[in-house]
Amino acid sequence: MIRLYQLKNMTSYLCELTGVSRSGYYKWLQNSEKQAIRDEQDYQDYLLLKSIYDRAKGKIGYRGLYMALADLLVTPMNHKKILRLMRKFNFFAKVRQANPYRAMAKATEVHRAVPNHLNRDFKQDEPGKVFLTDITYLQIQGGQTAYLSCVKDVATREIVAYELSTSLRMSIVYRTLKKLKEALNENIHPEAMLHSDQGFHYTHPEYQKRVKALGLIPSMSRKGNCLDNAPMESFFGHLKDEVDYKEANNLADLKNMIDEYMEHYNTNRKQWTLKKMTPAAYRSHLIAA
Repeated sequence: MIRLYQLKNMTSYLCELTGVSRSGYYKWLQNSEKQAIRDEQDYQDYLLLKSIYDRAKGKIGYRGLYMALADLLVTPMNHKKILRLMRKFNFFAKVRQANPYRAMAKATEVHRAVPNHLNRDFKQDEPGKVFLTDITYLQIQGGQTAYLSCVKDVATREIVAYELSTSLRMSIVYRTLKKLKEALNENIHPEAMLHSDQGFHYTHPEYQKRVKALGLIPSMSRKGNCLDNAPMESFFGHLKDEVDYKEANNLADLKNMIDEYMEHYNTNRKQWTLKKMTPAAYRSHLIAA
């Protein structure tokens, strides 16, 4: 009331009337002003965070916001503060839904699984030594389904080869292998390994023959254990979060979206666990080290 109606000359009287000490009133007044300043600063910081959050269509968490701000601010915002502001203003990363595992054709008697040589050893520091591969599906406008086959370098997390198709015939993995060969350019690590699940494509004898011809050791997850290929599943999850693939009208549209995302993912998208570097930058870092 004193501040609202500018009753400065009545401060002592009103404090006595309400049973509040003058010092207590002034302390409350000082704290109120400080809180108002903090609230205003929080709001300005929130607007900055929200602009980045909206550009990412809500598909970004506190780590992504921290790395984005590192490129904008001289003094980066503390990640704990980012978390506090996200809670205070109630905006959070959109959590992706778990994707149902696609049913594949049963392997014939001539198909054979190979041992799990990788055994979830995902902590690699040599680029080109361990690769993961898998196929996921992407449903676009009109209910058409496309399939994306990828190969990922475990050490750098780069997607080194990928193939998009409307068919699940063996040609999708053969073309992926061909692109992997081109990407490696005969620079094959002596212990290079290509790990997959036990899907129909990967247990096919011709596929295994081609993998070995590339100079790669084939490795496979245990049956029905998606954790054995978890980084690949994680990548597909992020891709489906960040690409509006359902808005593609045809395969050509989808291909443009995937091409743009792969370029963004490898060269622009920083990752917290890669020392806040992009996969391409982290590869250079590992090679230099």
